[in-house]
Amino acid sequence: MTKSTLLLFDIDGTLLTSGGAGECALRLGFQEEFGLEENLTQIEISGRTDSGIARQVLAKHGLEPSEENLHRFFEGYLRQLERELPTRPGRLLPGVLPLLNALSALPQVCLGLLTGNLERGAALKLRHYGVHGHFQFGAFADDHHDRNQLGGFALQRAFDLHGVTFEPQRTFVLGDTPHDITCARACGAKAIAVATGSFSPEQLAQHHPDALFADFSNLPAVLRALGQHD
Repeated sequence: MTKSTLLLFDIDGTLLTSGGAGECALRLGFQEEFGLEENLTQIEISGRTDSGIARQVLAKHGLEPSEENLHRFFEGYLRQLERELPTRPGRLLPGVLPLLNALSALPQVCLGLLTGNLERGAALKLRHYGVHGHFQFGAFADDHHDRNQLGGFALQRAFDLHGVTFEPQRTFVLGDTPHDITCARACGAKAIAVATGSFSPEQLAQHHPDALFADFSNLPAVLRALGQHD
């Protein structure tokens, strides 16, 4: 069957929580590489890309966002992330595994990632929590530091993989922050918001997503919102 529905998932706060591994890795990696303390105050993290966060941290310390400095930041972060993930009480969020299993069984559905994670960081997290195999492609912080630019990369990779130009009304971005909703609008997709991150249902509702869930536990309702039958 030809693929007709494209679903692009955020990771942190949407699929899983790393139990603080990500933020700890950002702090420790920066300290390891640059010899500077960083507590991430005044740094916006939720819904931002790792490359955007790196630019914020470097600017805070008066460092240029040069290719060399960004590379050092990323390498330090990724080393620490691999160390931290096994030590933290992270988990898949409610309803995620049944949802991914159900969607992966639907031949018309194409699953991808649209995430602020670096590609290597996304793989570390998804493999650690056992769901990496559900996703064949994605758009990542490596592609652009502005999350609103990532949709085009995801759509092109979906086309390259399946030879399908997915229609906007059959393309969905699923995420837990207002930035995910804005990102969906930027690429003409529908926005599915889930309040399993740091934003409440009331806060997310102010940004008018096409559907809003407290979590993904109600599988039939989520499938209906995605245009699929349970």
